[in-house]
Amino acid sequence: MFNIPNLFTASNMLCGIIAILLSVSGRIDLAPFAIYLGAILDFFDGFLARKLNQQGELGKQMDSLADMITFGVAPGILMMVLLASVLNPTFNTGNGTPLTWGVQISFALWIETFMSGKPSSFIPFIALIIPFFSIFRLAKFNIDTRQSDSFIGLNTPANTIFFTSFPLLCVYYQGDYSFAGELVRTIVTPSVLVPLIILMSLLLVSEIPFFSFKFKHFKWKGNELRFLFLITCGILIPTILVWSIPIIILLYILLSVVENLFIKNKQYEV
Repeated sequence: MFNIPNLFTASNMLCGIIAILLSVSGRIDLAPFAIYLGAILDFFDGFLARKLNQQGELGKQMDSLADMITFGVAPGILMMVLLASVLNPTFNTGNGTPLTWGVQISFALWIETFMSGKPSSFIPFIALIIPFFSIFRLAKFNIDTRQSDSFIGLNTPANTIFFTSFPLLCVYYQGDYSFAGELVRTIVTPSVLVPLIILMSLLLVSEIPFFSFKFKHFKWKGNELRFLFLITCGILIPTILVWSIPIIILLYILLSVVENLFIKNKQYEV
């Protein structure tokens, strides 16, 4: 029961809980990093289970339960707090004094938005679509035999990492009134975030195939797409920093679609 892969899985769950606590405490500048640590642990628990030959039904069930917290509930709460915060008038007063993330965003601030009685006060609850669809995605993964080497539907870690980029962009560009800062304030609005939440959540339960990062070995042959993707990530992250996060996830979606529409279809034709 308490083998190394299962301990990694349980630690992943704790990261999700920490991310939730940080979010409701207003520290949406720190919550994404707890989720990133959970994602790293989630990657290695499966890898170690295969390498140590410790795969089992217990680990499989634990993995889904942990993922539901870290990549289902946590991003839903994170986006809920973010939406409530941007709907609050103090998010940006328009006179050069935007909110100081992680200090002025508190439970009282975003609960104030919910209690205002305005129709817009219900908008943050739309973020709960993320955990709603995530539970179907994870349950489907457990019983779908087609997903041994790839994913059918967007995986929950990729979906979660995509949404962690928005609070980080706000933190990185707080008080910045350059073009990039104004672009962030244009993107981080309910009119943009809500459609993205709905679209990405629907991708979770779609029938679109996505390549996985389950390395059975680290040789180039058989892992070409994975290595090319990781190399691209290694270039984008130090180059464009926070902006690389949503771009990388969108690239992952695009490459998966291209692989299945063109590469695999061409192989079948041959």
